[in-house]
Amino acid sequence: MNTVLVSEAEYDISPQELRKGSVFGALSDKAIHYLLAEGTIHKVITGDDVFHYGDKGDNFYIVLHGSLDFFKQHNKKTSHTRVVNFGEAVGFVAMIALHDRVGTAVALEDSLLLEVSSNLFSDFHDAFPFDFGIFLLNLSRDMARTITALGDVIVEAKVKNE
Repeated sequence: MNTVLVSEAEYDISPQELRKGSVFGALSDKAIHYLLAEGTIHKVITGDDVFHYGDKGDNFYIVLHGSLDFFKQHNKKTSHTRVVNFGEAVGFVAMIALHDRVGTAVALEDSLLLEVSSNLFSDFHDAFPFDFGIFLLNLSRDMARTITALGDVIVEAKVKNE
């Protein structure tokens, strides 16, 4: 994982483009510029690990370009549970729940990520309270969609085994 400056990004990370992704939807230009300027942008290549099971969950990542695979671990077993695409976040649940990572995120393709630390998340709340509310709603909506999709997988698996 390599850190890059906003000006060095190989992809369009303008507010207009990023608002097409669910996490940035409806955020102001100033708020998006703030997150990009204060966060850390990482370039990852296919196969790079973003984080590992058991790592401290004190940040999360938003996919600015590309996609990631997420592998959930439980009782020494690992399963691919989802693909994290442009405009989606990974690691938010661990940060909000104040626990270590419950899985591993790996670059599915060459990607650009925005790392949002817990400190930046807090500072964003203070600097942009209205946008923060939208940001939190967007993150929560994505989390709810993931819960629904995983619930569907559980039901499908149970039906197959009956």
